[in-house]
Amino acid sequence: MSDLLQTLLDTRSWLLADGATGTNLFAMGLQTGDAPELWNVDFPERIARHYQSFIEAGSDIILTNTFGGSSYRLKLHNAQDRVGELNRAAARIAREQSDGAGRPVVVAGSMGPTGEILEPTGTLTQQEARVAFAEQAMALKEGGVDVLWIETLSSTEEVVAAVAGAGEAGLPVVVTLSIDTNGRTMMGVTPSEIIALQAELSPAPIACGANCGVGAAEVAAAVVNMMNAADQTGIRPIIVAKANCGIPEYKDGHIVYTGTPELMAEYATLVHDAGATIIGGCCGTTPDHIRRMREALEQHERGVTPQVDVIVQKLGEISTGAQAQLRGEMSVQAGAAGHASSRRQSRRRRRG
Repeated sequence: MSDLLQTLLDTRSWLLADGATGTNLFAMGLQTGDAPELWNVDFPERIARHYQSFIEAGSDIILTNTFGGSSYRLKLHNAQDRVGELNRAAARIAREQSDGAGRPVVVAGSMGPTGEILEPTGTLTQQEARVAFAEQAMALKEGGVDVLWIETLSSTEEVVAAVAGAGEAGLPVVVTLSIDTNGRTMMGVTPSEIIALQAELSPAPIACGANCGVGAAEVAAAVVNMMNAADQTGIRPIIVAKANCGIPEYKDGHIVYTGTPELMAEYATLVHDAGATIIGGCCGTTPDHIRRMREALEQHERGVTPQVDVIVQKLGEISTGAQAQLRGEMSVQAGAAGHASSRRQSRRRRRG
């Protein structure tokens, strides 16, 4: 088992993750509808350049180009039999770039949702999902990743299956969900329920948190709510914050994000104050954003937990649901996490 991430966590008050994969690959020529994972073998030099750009910007953690690397997602591109090949290739390229960085850089094997609906609402069984995640996890391990990074999930059922499957590889596991529906995931899971769920997962994740979603303000609110839940339950995980770079807008035939490097720098220090230890960006976040976030964190000393008005003033509006949680109008429901996801079902989008 690699202990690089834990070693860095033991010696640092924050670690900087990377930014978007899709956004930056689109800038290199990826076309809408194409599978980024195919580039791991078709254009390995572009993937290497992508990883290197974030290492040079100051990332301590880089995620592999394997978000859609499960058999269920690759099936959409008739590549379901190439799980091992594509995941190993992505990991090996990242390992090579990390090893040449001249400083410790963690290689995290990105594992996104299957895109299927799990039982009891859907037809995919826990065992089927677990097998798919285990297949991807083993390939990423063979490629040389340090940690398995499960991200952008929205249901507790899929989290349980993903963690169990990833656990078969024997590497540390990180898990993040996307808070994007009025202070909840699309399946109804709240930040407090994310914290409560950690005690039920096997193996126990090394860190958990929020990624993607609807902007930096909502992720900042989620981090505060996670820390409040941690105080109430006594569960104290390492918290991850990996927010989208502002809000997406459609301009001149392209999706662009409103977040400036200055806004993302503000976000980085704010979520550090809120309690996040691993901080990065998701959709829309470029190396320029990450570089500015690194500069801001290096000059920052952790301050007091930000309140609603501070988050709104610095990062923008927060949903009413998130505000209600911040103000203590919603209680921590330690036993509810396993049932929340049956409220709404939706296929998850590809990480930006």
